[in-house]
Amino acid sequence: MANNFVNQIDRPNSEFEEKIVQVNRVSKKTKGGNKIGFSVLAVVGDGKGKVGVGLGKAPDVSSAIRKGVSVAKKHLVEIPITNGTIPFEFNIKLGAAKILLKPAPPGSGVIAGGAVRSVVTAAGIHNISSKVLGTKNQASNVYATIEALRLLAERYKREQERPPARKAYGPEGGK
Repeated sequence: MANNFVNQIDRPNSEFEEKIVQVNRVSKKTKGGNKIGFSVLAVVGDGKGKVGVGLGKAPDVSSAIRKGVSVAKKHLVEIPITNGTIPFEFNIKLGAAKILLKPAPPGSGVIAGGAVRSVVTAAGIHNISSKVLGTKNQASNVYATIEALRLLAERYKREQERPPARKAYGPEGGK
């Protein structure tokens, strides 16, 4: 039983924006009856290029949210943002989730589904176009989006460190 809602928790002393992507009620059969618990998928971001995701599990929803947010804050990913968007297109397949992230021109806004949108807006990306091509499982899509942004950051860093391409001298374009 999944409640698919996005909830925002406001804490005055926190510089992070916290969003609850998914709340699941889970139960376990025991000798004494059913043991009810909750699992919460939380996304945390500062709106300036840092974003993290965490899964919290507890007997009640508030404790699960607190755990999910603390796990998300421990696993932050730094993302390069150029002109309010990502530097280049990125495609990822992680498990059953397939995510396509494309940079968009200024003024386009966030064109993304629920799970991807929560990660991208928490990171502070204002213009992006995305498509979820694989599963509809929100948790898989959130983890795939985080992984795509992490790999995108690594690739961007490598490309910044690489020296600029030299001019080719040969029959077409030389002396």
